[in-house]
Amino acid sequence: MTESCRWDEVLAEVRKLFSVEVADDVLIPSIRDMKVSELISKFRECFIIDVLGQELAEAVKWLEHVNAELNILSARYRLSGYSLPREFKSFRENPLAHLKKKIFIYVYDYARGKIGLKELVKKSSSAAYTSLRTNMRSAYQVWGFSAILNYLFEEGYGMHFPEHRYLTIDRAGKQKQGKIPPNTVLFNPKKGFISFFYEAPRPLSWEDSEDLRAVWSLYTTLRPDMMVYSGKVMDIVELGSNPPVKRPNMLVEFKELTDWYERSRDLKSYFKKNPLTAEEWRSKWLSGLYTGLADALGVKKSEIRKSVEEGRPLRIKEYKLVQVYTSLYKPMKTFLVSRTEVPQAIRSELENSGIEVVDGVGFDRKKLKPVAETIESYSSFLGADYVTVDLPVSTVIKLVEYAERVGLKDLANAVEELLKNV
Repeated sequence: MTESCRWDEVLAEVRKLFSVEVADDVLIPSIRDMKVSELISKFRECFIIDVLGQELAEAVKWLEHVNAELNILSARYRLSGYSLPREFKSFRENPLAHLKKKIFIYVYDYARGKIGLKELVKKSSSAAYTSLRTNMRSAYQVWGFSAILNYLFEEGYGMHFPEHRYLTIDRAGKQKQGKIPPNTVLFNPKKGFISFFYEAPRPLSWEDSEDLRAVWSLYTTLRPDMMVYSGKVMDIVELGSNPPVKRPNMLVEFKELTDWYERSRDLKSYFKKNPLTAEEWRSKWLSGLYTGLADALGVKKSEIRKSVEEGRPLRIKEYKLVQVYTSLYKPMKTFLVSRTEVPQAIRSELENSGIEVVDGVGFDRKKLKPVAETIESYSSFLGADYVTVDLPVSTVIKLVEYAERVGLKDLANAVEELLKNV
């Protein structure tokens, strides 16, 4: 990070280097001096450090934990690589540089006189803070997902899918074929498979209105942090069901903020009116969601429906939303993983809803043991007739030689022949 500086003084210099012409009521900026880019960069850096210095320093420490867990994950599962959500990837590489990008346009708007100083400060602060919070949430989710996979490795699990061992810890482009595939499937020769879906479900690709009608429910369904399925599950889409995905065996939600349970989320976006709301599948989905919300909020379903139909924002506490997830998806088990401790009253309400709370986790993988052990209990051979086993190259060569001697072309048959007399 740069040494301390006065961003207001830098901003004054920036303003001097701009001239503005007016053409057809449009403000067109021109730059008198080429050093303006350097000054704008300096202002953005000074501003971010002044406004978010302490939080930014904390984020850097969080990323150290994330990077350590990802490095262990890569080594243990012999990954060829991994991808992260685009925004988080940029943030992880350089948090300060990433946040500077978020206020770029506002500085130019101020320099050309489109917005004033107060608006500049307000918009820039809001954009930078929102980006920081979003990425710190992503950081904790990525850490939690990686830590659980690392714990399961210690219990004898290997990576069955993806076969190329390039792990995607995001959903970008994964639904283009009209399916929602897992991020990874782990396999233990003694216990079976476990399928993981990170931030699913997501919308499927579509080409015309008929396609869109079929997949619309995936645009509006609620999205837990992680869904876990027993066995080998390569697609969870079930458009005729409510919600439109297979029932998961387990849900896991990660909460990174100290006061996450005091915060609320606006669910109005999930009820946007559109020409498809009269469709039967849409009505069924809304009915199921109304029921889940009503159960979690302790109100009548008719009150939820009235609020939505009148277009009023529907705000819900974060911990209530976890209850909605559980009510809507009906998993066998839901875990809430909190970085900090959860007040007893909140914990009790969640536990009374069948949600197990694992709090005070910090970045300690060992504290995720109850979560990992429950996930492991869902291991099975469902959905798989064959398994893939990693063998050393030297062993494969010996198998090939044996197969040729006994006149077999398939290695699986060669292994089966070898085991006949065992």
